[in-house]
Amino acid sequence: MKPGIHPDYHPVVFKDSSTGDAFLTRSTATSDRTIEWSDGNTYPLVAVDISAWSHPFWTGTQRILDSAGQVEKFHRRYGQRRGGGAR
Repeated sequence: MKPGIHPDYHPVVFKDSSTGDAFLTRSTATSDRTIEWSDGNTYPLVAVDISAWSHPFWTGTQRILDSAGQVEKFHRRYGQRRGGGAR
């Protein structure tokens, strides 16, 4: 690697704001906030709005859209187009 052109890659703690879960990983992200981790070291803390602990897909609370029902609703509201196709 060429010296002096790459960002600092260091340990960082990411914390989910909604659940309070946190994990330690390596990143180039920086922060003014710090946290003392279970190993006794202090690391930069980056707060995230959503993570695997709070994301609807991973928690099983994902809503499934009824696209067929939406199409039927559209056709009831606006009716079928007659003659279709581009001119």
